[in-house]
Amino acid sequence: MDINKELIAFLDRSPTCFHAVDNIRRTLKENGYRELSEAEHWDLSAGNYFCTRNDSSLIAFRIPQGEWNGFMIGAAHSDSPAFKIKENPDIHKDGMTVLNVEKYGGMLCAPWFDRPLSAAGRAVVKENGRLVTKLINIDRDLLVIPSLAIHMNRKANEEASYNVQEDMKPLLTGGEKSFMAVVAQETGIREEDILGYDLYVCPRTRGTVWGAENEFISAPHLDDLQCAFGNLRGFMEAEETAAVPVYALFDNEEVGSRTKQGADSTFLEDVLGRIAESCNKEYRVCAACSFMVSADNAHAVHPNYSGKADPVNRPAINGGIVLKFSGNQKYTSDAVSAAVFRSVCEKADVPVQVFTNRSDMVGGSTLGNISNSHVSLHTVDIGLPQLAMHSPWETAGVRDTEYLVRAMKAFFSSSLAVEDGAIRIG
Repeated sequence: MDINKELIAFLDRSPTCFHAVDNIRRTLKENGYRELSEAEHWDLSAGNYFCTRNDSSLIAFRIPQGEWNGFMIGAAHSDSPAFKIKENPDIHKDGMTVLNVEKYGGMLCAPWFDRPLSAAGRAVVKENGRLVTKLINIDRDLLVIPSLAIHMNRKANEEASYNVQEDMKPLLTGGEKSFMAVVAQETGIREEDILGYDLYVCPRTRGTVWGAENEFISAPHLDDLQCAFGNLRGFMEAEETAAVPVYALFDNEEVGSRTKQGADSTFLEDVLGRIAESCNKEYRVCAACSFMVSADNAHAVHPNYSGKADPVNRPAINGGIVLKFSGNQKYTSDAVSAAVFRSVCEKADVPVQVFTNRSDMVGGSTLGNISNSHVSLHTVDIGLPQLAMHSPWETAGVRDTEYLVRAMKAFFSSSLAVEDGAIRIG
């Protein structure tokens, strides 16, 4: 299957972070990876393993047959900006029912109007005396956030300001049927058995490849599931080396990562420590011989707003992987980590571009520097160039997906050694 068709299929099956992790879990199991539980003792030997936390973060790794000295970590995040459906969501008014929602992450609001939407996430259900988590994906057009007609807001095209509490409530029904009754009806779960849920409004439009030369891909969740997908493919295809390859996928990056399953948690540190302990290795020595690629999509130069980009560092869609720098270290890339990553990409014959913010604009941060506060090691921030970041319909390049797979295959097929203060990547 073409790599971008495969990506679109993955995106279509992953309306929320819970679905993305479940799909990756299935892929790993199909390829012989053993699932570990954090609540059990780990007795590890050479082989393939993974574990999850909160069903929304996942770490997979392979212990090689021979000696190893460190970890080669590729990280991305599973979440995307969306509207989260509140508890007791139904608002009945004027013979209609709309849903009470709130913003999750820093999102572009305007593209959510007047498009088919649905709901997905997870529910915790009482089942035979236990609390069981069920994935929810209402696979039909269920909701719309209707715009206010131009006749009632003549300045609609001049003033784009949205109050989520007032303006962004999705329309569910022309009657008074409750949202949870719909969830129960669509899933076969009794409404009274649902004791908790994390449900989100999700776009229904399927991804597509388009353009005069079919050079673009547009879809929901490209930030950051395009990197999650590319990292996974590179991880699965990599060859064994004198390092443990680690595939890490964290939740809650879009809201600061400060959760038990985010990059600001102990998840990565816990897993790496347990690997080292089980293999009779000294964890701190292993960390000193390790490297992380923090992969989170980057801003391409916008054809209608080219002045928003730095005057020199101007990433182009399909121009290759973007290496991110920031003078205030919101990105982790420095001279050493950039040199290592450029060496990997040269080996993989993958082009590299550079992103820096304009000096009068403040950019966002990534999971790389947040994770480094727990697991301190050489780290580089990269991404794939895209347009309309944090829209429910984002645009990137078809060639860049393949570039990431090739680069991460080369990365995961490498190991890092420190010799007399110098770094050898091999």
